[in-house]
Amino acid sequence: MPLTTLPFPSVFTARTALFQFTVISLGTSGSSLVVGPSAHNEQEQINIVDGISIQKGSHGLKFGIDYRRLSPHYDSPAYRQENFFANVPFAETGTSYFNYLVSYLPVTLLFRNLGVFAQDTWHIAPRVSMTYGLRWDVDLVPSSSPEFNAVTGFDLSNLSNLVLLPAGTRPYKTNWGNIAPRIGFAYQVSESQRWQTVLRGGFGVFYDLASSEAGNNVGLSLYPFAGSSLISASFPLSSAAAAPPPIVPPNASNFGTLNAFDPNLKSPYTLQWNIAVEQALGKQQTMTVSYIGAAGKRLLQTAEIISPNPNLNYAELIANAGTSDYDALQIQFQRRLSHGLQALASYSWSHSIDTASAGSLGSGSNALSALNSNLNRGSSDFDVRSAFSTGVTYDVPAPNGNAFARTILRGWSADNMIQARSAPPVNLFYGDLSDLSNGFFTGVRPDVVPGQPLYLYGLQYPAGRAFNPAAFTSPPLDPTTGLPVRQGTLPRNALRGFGATQWDFAVHREFPIHESLKLQFRAEMFNVLNHPNFGPPDGNLDDLTFGRSTQMLGESLAGGNLGSGAFDPLYQLGGPRSIQLGLKLLF
Repeated sequence: MPLTTLPFPSVFTARTALFQFTVISLGTSGSSLVVGPSAHNEQEQINIVDGISIQKGSHGLKFGIDYRRLSPHYDSPAYRQENFFANVPFAETGTSYFNYLVSYLPVTLLFRNLGVFAQDTWHIAPRVSMTYGLRWDVDLVPSSSPEFNAVTGFDLSNLSNLVLLPAGTRPYKTNWGNIAPRIGFAYQVSESQRWQTVLRGGFGVFYDLASSEAGNNVGLSLYPFAGSSLISASFPLSSAAAAPPPIVPPNASNFGTLNAFDPNLKSPYTLQWNIAVEQALGKQQTMTVSYIGAAGKRLLQTAEIISPNPNLNYAELIANAGTSDYDALQIQFQRRLSHGLQALASYSWSHSIDTASAGSLGSGSNALSALNSNLNRGSSDFDVRSAFSTGVTYDVPAPNGNAFARTILRGWSADNMIQARSAPPVNLFYGDLSDLSNGFFTGVRPDVVPGQPLYLYGLQYPAGRAFNPAAFTSPPLDPTTGLPVRQGTLPRNALRGFGATQWDFAVHREFPIHESLKLQFRAEMFNVLNHPNFGPPDGNLDDLTFGRSTQMLGESLAGGNLGSGAFDPLYQLGGPRSIQLGLKLLF
């Protein structure tokens, strides 16, 4: 029977609370009824940027300061009730699968960052210049109301002494020693007008924000910003069952999660270096070949642990546990506009490796699966080994003879863009296994079965290829808990999906109306050849569709759910062929 009023405790209404009714069997699209506000947020920002430049002889000096103060106000509904039902018949009878309740407090945050730099560009000789400098970055410890948690006993190898400290204790200390040197040079090897050669190179240290994960913790229904409970009761809930959960410190008996930073947290930083040779090919064309490298150190990574000690039920701990490495060979050809033709083409051959591709949990592959984060070290989620793109614009010349033909054909331009890339990685995991027996939450990867091919080929598979289910098996399980005793032998992001290729084309013409007024006509065609590009294969070994692509690439990049706020698959890489016409008034 339909509800006449929302099933909130008496002090809450649709203005102050959120109600969600979800039928799981209906899938991710159209399975939920949501009533009420999700949040009312405000952002206050003060940014002070200033700089001064001084030219003194062969030295160009620059000094600058960048101060930023962010004070966001995060105001969630005071109460949230989410009711989940396995299927429609259970929803009709009020037999809920589980009910999730949350109480929220309004939260005000304060982030302050300061950067100061000094730099000198020294023209050592007519063909040689060098740029060098220092930057000092300070990322002050964020504060909040209510205040962030602070802990002691933070040791991922032994969490038996992990304890929440009294309110008012700083979650970690401000790092005052973030001094970042940078140096670069440019040397003009050849001064020939048609064959100029320039050699460039550089090295630098770049600090990131230690506070970057702080904002992610506010909306997670965690103490001290919220209190939550998971209950089993028939729907609609009784007034006692629907009572807002108290906001109390987490312990071993309640549903709370202790979210905390390492008290010794340091600012993440990246070492970057590059060397490039730029070669002129005549007066209008250049070719540049570059080697680029980077190494990320002390990157933020989150560990999520069940029962870290007898006093706690759950913990999410943020530490400097991540690393990353990137190496790339990049080639670029550029032709400036000449005789109606201009072009830009680039190719990169690269490899990005890391222990996690995001600091927050996001997917299980980003979580620490054990004390040694190197067990997750593998190709980055966004790693694409080869990528090529080119754009060519040509102004079509009008014939000189026939006046009518000249009137019709003059002013037309054609644009071509071609993109091609190799396959990104796919991480394999068991959707029904989210924890190891050591308590660490992670995406559990499989063991590799010796002698079995990793891929299957045939016309029965989308794009002619699929992962072989027989090549993988579960890692050993603990007989008591039924959880894996270790991570699988298959490395993270070890397999690859499908590459992508697309050609887009456009023609346009401008019609002068007045001295400063023009009308432009455009006709654009995306994916001219209607080349099929497939989304990544399903990496969940517990799915019936495991190993096979179930979406075209455009739909996959749109989140697999049209109308979800992502780009329409018609207008991004991987969509079907589409055509659009347009008129634009330029003034």
